[in-house]
Amino acid sequence: MTPAIDSVREAAEALRAHLAPTPLRRAEIGPDLPVYLKMENLQPTGSFKVRGALWRLLAGDIDEALICASSGNHGAAVAWAARRLGVHARVFVPVTAEPAKIDAIRRLGADVRIIGGDCVETEALARETARRGGLPYVSPYNDPRVIAGQGTVALEILSALPPLGPQPAVIYAALGGGGLTGGIGAVLAACCPDAELVACSPAASPAMHRCMEAGRVIDVSCGPTLSDGTAGGVEPGAITLPLCQRTVHRSELVSEREIAAAMRDFVSRTDTPIEGAAGVALAVAAREGLADAVVVVCGGNISPERLDSVLNQRA
Repeated sequence: MTPAIDSVREAAEALRAHLAPTPLRRAEIGPDLPVYLKMENLQPTGSFKVRGALWRLLAGDIDEALICASSGNHGAAVAWAARRLGVHARVFVPVTAEPAKIDAIRRLGADVRIIGGDCVETEALARETARRGGLPYVSPYNDPRVIAGQGTVALEILSALPPLGPQPAVIYAALGGGGLTGGIGAVLAACCPDAELVACSPAASPAMHRCMEAGRVIDVSCGPTLSDGTAGGVEPGAITLPLCQRTVHRSELVSEREIAAAMRDFVSRTDTPIEGAAGVALAVAAREGLADAVVVVCGGNISPERLDSVLNQRA
């Protein structure tokens, strides 16, 4: 299911009352490699996820409470939106979730339940709990409104580029469950069909990448990765899979060493922390060396200890 461009524009109009557009900054991510950086790490919750979560909650069908599942960023986004709208949020997270992200969800007022060995198991448990309790379930990616909300990133990118400057030949974005890439792809297909969308995944946890190769949701072996925001499997029946197959032009993998190097380079140039998922997109962009590309810096939620570990690694 491809979100209609009108639904993404409707989301953008509604979100303006709650979220300021994030900057699109021109910067270098390597020697003589200028790109445009879409700074989603500057969102109120430190991640693009707040777009889709807020647009989903603004649907008007959630009266008092909801349940969601998340490895961290979606849970924080739902908690932030729920508190803003006066709704109680219960967030299920897998046992592998980063403690700093769990703490952030709790600080935003949500109840957290740590259950499930990975994201797919946690999502299934959360859905079943919501079904039994008669509560709405807010998916991190498998929902048309969530995808439309994430697609507003692309509308902002297109509107913020210099009027006489280059149109984005390439946009790099991290690929997790496919909500961000699917939303961006839907907008580009309608508004800028000549642009190329590159989905970026860690080689250590390439679930959606492998599902796209297979043409169906399959069980993919996923190991530890700096990109915890994209880690884990894909929910059976995910509407993002066919959407990404239609709108993503290429899907690339990067190593943990490349992710860490991209994170170190970004922090040294900007003095701004980013999380591993943002490092994935930056790593692919740096490897391909295309000037004037757009890189979605999808999030900045990382514990000081983990960031220090990355920054102190030997190249």
